[in-house]
Amino acid sequence: MIYLGVGANLPSPRFSTPRETLEAAMTDLDRRGIVPVSVSRWYESAPVPASDQPWYVNAVCRVSTGQDAATLLANLHAVEADYGRVRGAVNAARIIDLDLLDFRGEIRDGAAGPVLPHPRMHERAFVLFPLRDVAPDWRHPASGAAIDSLIASLDPDQTVRLLGSAGQGCVS
Repeated sequence: MIYLGVGANLPSPRFSTPRETLEAAMTDLDRRGIVPVSVSRWYESAPVPASDQPWYVNAVCRVSTGQDAATLLANLHAVEADYGRVRGAVNAARIIDLDLLDFRGEIRDGAAGPVLPHPRMHERAFVLFPLRDVAPDWRHPASGAAIDSLIASLDPDQTVRLLGSAGQGCVS
């Protein structure tokens, strides 16, 4: 299986909300031979690290494609550019962020292609909660840790909630 993380915390010039931008981008992925198979529920998450940025909208999408990991990542970056993402400061607010989280369980150090799995995914509530929606039995390819175990070990300062549930606290 192939899992992508999608997120944004700024509106784009073409769409009024980050979620609308991300939904349109997932449609554009299909046009590039990256077929969404399932999408998690939508979540809101506080910026990591903590800052005064707007909260992010996040989801995880399971996709199917015949592309290799490097080509897939290049296509993700092309979609980001099409939607107005300009890469600048690390952890900056963004119109769109498409991350390759897990590519068929492969483990790579980045010497020949992307680092796999995504190097910080196991530390991020905004990745793990939506990933659990689409892959409740998923295990980290490198550590073998179950997703529920990774969620239980998250830093308690990370705040994530279902989109539209403001004030209801953290998802568990």
